Amino acid sequence: MSPQLITVGVLRGGPSSEHDVSLRSGETMLRELGKRFEVRDLLVDTYGQWIRNGVPTRPEKALRHVDVVVNGMHGEYGEDGKVQRLLDSMGVPYTGSNAFASALAINKSKARQHLSKRNIKQPVHRDIRKTELCQELVDELFETFPQPSVVKPRSLGSSVGVSIVRTRDDLRNALDHVFTFCENALIEEYIKGKEATCGVIDGYRNERMYALPIVEIRPSDRDFFDYEAKYGGSTHEICPGNFTEKERKEMQQIARDAHTHLGLRHYSRSDFIVTPRRGVYLLEVNTLPGMTPESLFPKSLAAVGSSLEEFLTYLVGLAHSGARR
Repeated sequence: MSPQLITVGVLRGGPSSEHDVSLRSGETMLRELGKRFEVRDLLVDTYGQWIRNGVPTRPEKALRHVDVVVNGMHGEYGEDGKVQRLLDSMGVPYTGSNAFASALAINKSKARQHLSKRNIKQPVHRDIRKTELCQELVDELFETFPQPSVVKPRSLGSSVGVSIVRTRDDLRNALDHVFTFCENALIEEYIKGKEATCGVIDGYRNERMYALPIVEIRPSDRDFFDYEAKYGGSTHEICPGNFTEKERKEMQQIARDAHTHLGLRHYSRSDFIVTPRRGVYLLEVNTLPGMTPESLFPKSLAAVGSSLEEFLTYLVGLAHSGARR
């Protein structure tokens, strides 16, 4: 089937804390894919209601006559396996990982347990439930867990709800803050080092798993790459990053290994901390990296002479050809 005859639905929005970021990713996808395909905007509002042409509708109606869905959602519903199960039930091919792998990867705790069996270095962490929160827990964590530490949601992205903790009061405030976004959180050791990220793509440019160049992330006047730094422009991103050849190769291999061992497909992006003494640590794996103008994945593509149009067209081909097998 030629590109002109394929109708591509771009799924964006969703009932998650990353709704606005997803709208921007989806807008970029619609613009780039519109150069090659007939595209349809599949918007999901913050309540989970599907919208087509400005009118609320059922998913099965919104997906009618759509050949492939390009999933531009992030976080809950779009990246945790729920929408994947819905699309599977309707027999609609889609880009990105399947339902099981998506649910595994978005759960930072379960993903870390899975990858720890592969001898991939990751920060020490502990799960915390909202129902456990009390001053006694705060005191115990502060006195027994390595400090400083990081508090983050267990299953959100875009650095939503993330705090760095240095004092007992910081810890209580961070836990109060994170539980406004979720029911389950992590506390993990804070590893000071250079932040980096590496994307991988299945079968791209005739490689079984193509590793993109490493992006070095330098937040301006911030302790880490938080939400404002990511989308407010207050950061410097260098691609290729300033890393040794050994560090670069190690990150690219870990990104490939994490993608493989979590059962991901099509593409993913792994985030790292690199320290001179302790080496490379994997922080998390993103199954649906952002595609906004500020996002890291497009910067990596540009560094190897590719483009979002080329990459997204390739993704459509992966999903469409996979559905025909």
